Amino acid sequence: MRENFGLRRGAGFMGVSERKQVARAAGVVGAATLLSRILGFVRDMVIAAIFGVSMAADAFFVAFRIPNLMRRLLAEGSLSMAFVPVFHAEMEQKGREEAFAFARSAFRILALVLLALTLAGVLAAPLIVQIIAPGFADTPEKMELTVWLTRITFPYVFFICLVALSMGMLNSLGHFAIPALSPVVLNVAMILSVWLLATRVEPAVTALAIGVLGGGVFQLCMQFPPLWKKGFRLRGRTPWLHPGVRRVGRLMLPTIFGAAVYQLSIVIGTLLASFLEAGSVSYLYYADRLVQFPLAIFGISAATAVLPTLSRQVASGRMEDLEDTFGEALRWMLFINLPAMAGLVALAHPLVALLFQRGAFDAASVAGTATALIYYSVGLSAFACVRIVVSVFYAMQDTRTPVIMGAVSLGAGVVFSLILMYPMSYGGLALATSLGSMVNFGLLSWALSRKIPGLFTPLLLKSAFFSLMNALIMGLGVWGLDSVLASWLGSGSLAMGLRVFVGVGLGVGLYTGGAFLLKSPELHLALHWIRRGRK
Repeated sequence: MRENFGLRRGAGFMGVSERKQVARAAGVVGAATLLSRILGFVRDMVIAAIFGVSMAADAFFVAFRIPNLMRRLLAEGSLSMAFVPVFHAEMEQKGREEAFAFARSAFRILALVLLALTLAGVLAAPLIVQIIAPGFADTPEKMELTVWLTRITFPYVFFICLVALSMGMLNSLGHFAIPALSPVVLNVAMILSVWLLATRVEPAVTALAIGVLGGGVFQLCMQFPPLWKKGFRLRGRTPWLHPGVRRVGRLMLPTIFGAAVYQLSIVIGTLLASFLEAGSVSYLYYADRLVQFPLAIFGISAATAVLPTLSRQVASGRMEDLEDTFGEALRWMLFINLPAMAGLVALAHPLVALLFQRGAFDAASVAGTATALIYYSVGLSAFACVRIVVSVFYAMQDTRTPVIMGAVSLGAGVVFSLILMYPMSYGGLALATSLGSMVNFGLLSWALSRKIPGLFTPLLLKSAFFSLMNALIMGLGVWGLDSVLASWLGSGSLAMGLRVFVGVGLGVGLYTGGAFLLKSPELHLALHWIRRGRK
């Protein structure tokens, strides 16, 4: 039986240097993502204060759904998952120059495909809106505004997909900072566009769409300096259709779907929410943004950091090292995301009120968003762990299994949505998304355990059980204290701030104390890294 991961080194386990690379990369990506998400909250606070849960807000969130979906699927998912293993294989087998030739071919072909896709998307904007939010057809003014905003934001797809390819290349070459900071540029662009343009354009929400497009341009531009520093040039001799591009193409289409179950569930939720009461789309949007905070910092960052290591291990045939890398990553994911899940559920109302209750975002908006947040948060750990499990399949260039399991779980999510949306309204749609992700994680884990027997070790299962029990105890404690504070402090920004501050402090103390009593190896490793960082 394997014991205390990260605290020892034995035959067949991930090397110290690889562990340091993964930890350093995860730290860089996590820190940059934290900055991005903080600015994202500032952006959403600005949107909430100015537009609230109005028709304009609903129209923008639907228009932004497609480019934002492409960002999450490609920049944070499938394009990197398909590109990175092939890029590593080219470097391992043929050297860096051949890998660069493959990347140049991929960049050129992707740019042409994206140009055609962008033109088609702009022209087909009315049809796209009709598909995503069919309920808007009952309000012609809302439909017209959404189409207008979609035409402005859709070209963002062109830029963000090229950004995703550049990010995959930089991550493969060991550079994580600039790619991870790219979303910061988008948030800054949207904030500045509202500040500078909202009073100068009509309707005012057009400023947000302009900010999305400008952010995409700047995100792509910032990838080129580090790529040039690494020796990559867009000009250079390369076959028009490199054999590696064909392999990426074969991996890409199923990878998009396999990595997209959660995002597709969000889109389906938006579609169904368009049939519910006004504001439902906005409630789901704001709640999803809050869930994305820990998911991006601890989920996407860990998956982004671990994929190059998994790909190297597969390319060199070190399957035992791959098993160890997977076990460490999944245990860390559960150790961090389970308490985040419990904390979001316990503090949903004061957290939403603290961040968004101002201007047009009133008490009813807080209550609606908090309800959606609770139901989304239930599936947080499943959302995060799917990223790690899927990364193993893609490192082995197995795209078939995630597609099959994703299709089954997406179908289950649709069934859950149809069953829950009317008795529970938008809350039922959020819960259906969580249940669908749980099904996806369960199916993927079952398939991976059949592919690599013994991958889910007793130590991993024991760690997951203790982390879950510890998080539940923490959540109950935080919820109980917050209920008392709510009766004492009343409403107001100061009261909500105190409730969140005290609740988070108690939660950290309870969870850390529980982990210490349980002698959690994850806590010991974290303390070990902190001590090393101080030296």
